[in-house]
Amino acid sequence: MTGPDFSGATNATAGNGGRHSADDPAVLAADTPAEVRAASQSVGDIVGDLMRDISTLMREEIALAKAEAKEQASRAGKGVGMLGGAGYAGSMVLLFLSLALMFVLGDLTEHLGWGALIVAVIWGIVAAILYFSGRSALKEVEPMPETVDSVKQIPDALHTKEENR
Repeated sequence: MTGPDFSGATNATAGNGGRHSADDPAVLAADTPAEVRAASQSVGDIVGDLMRDISTLMREEIALAKAEAKEQASRAGKGVGMLGGAGYAGSMVLLFLSLALMFVLGDLTEHLGWGALIVAVIWGIVAAILYFSGRSALKEVEPMPETVDSVKQIPDALHTKEENR
């Protein structure tokens, strides 16, 4: 006597690698193709098929995400290009309005140089206001406050110390 069989294989599956034969009652009782497949395959085969299907699904989802990201980046690039063009066109409008103001002021002061100087001073004042406003706004910016706080909370035990070496 050889003792009990703890391999988990039944008599119907013992000689064929865990697969059920076509005349197995579980296979004969199956109504749908999925039930026939489940009844005739071993658990290892089913798990292997499942892992292969999940792997295929993940690869396909990653490929879809890459394609969508590429399409969205292309659209965003076009939008950014249009905004850049609008900014350039706006600067050209500002330039020609400044030139027109310079000529009007030049006619009023009877010297074009004074008109140019007045327009330059106006633009200097605008630049100074923008500079100081931007500098004060940048002083209020904290670089990654949540990240800095979370890094400060890391226990000292995680840091390498000379005495631990």
